[in-house]
Amino acid sequence: MVKVQRSFAPPVAVRTRRAYFDCKFGQLHVRTAFPTTGGFDEQVTLFCLHSADAASRMFSRILPELADVRSVYAPDLPGFGESDPSPTRSIAESAVAISDLANDLRLRQIDVMGVQYGADVALELAAARPELVRRLVLAGSPAAERIGAVKQPHRLIDVAAYGSDPFGADSQKLAMPIAAILSGR
Repeated sequence: MVKVQRSFAPPVAVRTRRAYFDCKFGQLHVRTAFPTTGGFDEQVTLFCLHSADAASRMFSRILPELADVRSVYAPDLPGFGESDPSPTRSIAESAVAISDLANDLRLRQIDVMGVQYGADVALELAAARPELVRRLVLAGSPAAERIGAVKQPHRLIDVAAYGSDPFGADSQKLAMPIAAILSGR
């Protein structure tokens, strides 16, 4: 009898942290998750932008699900959560803050997932910095005129189709289609 050794890849450990980064309007509070692979074989970094009635905390459970092959950043947009406010708390100012964060992290290209208000911020950022934003995942109903202004590949998703708590208990269900969209499938 020949014994066959099965080789299983150990699960990638994802580390989560919180930090503050400077932007034009003060400090942004940011939740991060990243694989422990050292970043040499990572896919494009993902930024997750929250809705107007939330903050980065809404992504706490899904960040580790999305960070198995890429770094993920979920900032509290200016004036939300623990971030300093911008003068008018507008979509354009939020896009500037996210652009500042990407510059501060020296990222050449990012993917962006936005939920409702965050989807509008993602579209504003994609229109203003097309060289920075590679792909978009949009949840909720962003303004149609904003969608027409971007050239990047983008996909609208209905998060309600992924369970009653898509960013919490059902985060694994939602993470799979997001990963597929971002990898071009």
